[in-house]
Parts: sequence; C-alpha cells; structure tokens
Amino acid sequence: MPVWQWLLDAAGVLLVLVLLYGLALVVRRRVIARDGGTFELSHRVRSDRAGRGWLLGIGRYSGEALEWFRIFSLSPRPKRTWQRSELTYERRRSPEGAEQSSLFPDHVVIVCRSDGGGEVELAMGTSSLTGFQSWLEARPPGAEMPGSR
Repeated sequence: MPVWQWLLDAAGVLLVLVLLYGLALVVRRRVIARDGGTFELSHRVRSDRAGRGWLLGIGRYSGEALEWFRIFSLSPRPKRTWQRSELTYERRRSPEGAEQSSLFPDHVVIVCRSDGGGEVELAMGTSSLTGFQSWLEARPPGAEMPGSR
C-alpha cells in the first residue's frame, strides 16, 4: 500500500475522531442543561500572571451550589462547586488587558470571597450576574450571610 493511501486513511480517521468529539461535546452540554438552565461562566484558576489563568466554562445552579463545568471537557461532573452559604460577593470590574481576549466579549469579572478557598474570580454576562446576585441573596430563611458575624 503506497504512503499516500496511509496518509489519506490517517486523515480520515482523524476527521472521524474530531467529529465524534464535537458530537460528544454537544450531547454533554444537553445533558448538563437538562437539570436546569446553564450560562457561560469563566473561572480564573491561576492568578500568578496578570490577565492569565482563565478557563471558559458553563455554570449551573444546583440547589445550594453553583457548579462549574469546563467547556471542552467530556466529563459529566463539575470541575468546581461552590456552596451558596460559603460565597460572598465583593465587587465587579471590566476585563483588563489580556483578559479582554481570554473572555467572552460581553462578560464582566466578579470577585467573590469563599469561606474555604479565599478569593474566587468568575466572569459572566451582565444578565447572568443579576441572576447570580439574586441566587446569593436568596438564602434559606434563618441562614446567616457570610461575613456578617
């Protein structure tokens, strides 16, 4: 068998794998959204370099938790989960410098404080931010706001 046929077969197999990966991402997104609405939510995993460390993802509210899924992962489980009782909204800001090309165009960066993990930086659209703030404020009756002690 000539080399060009091997290359053509390899290219065909690679194309099929890429198409299967894309289909799996679409199915995963549908499965995640099945249990409730999802929204675009980026998470800053490293803050050692200015404007770097952002990962695109999908957010979903699940009862008392905010779940974050990486956008290009095939895992059906959230990569990070934050409990509502442990998060405190601190401030918002516009993306700066390299963040503007790392994040979706209409997103704002919000900084929250987590009781267990320190500072948490998230990026979301302004309409999603309104929903996030409402979700944080809608704690169960009798629940104490973080930082109010």
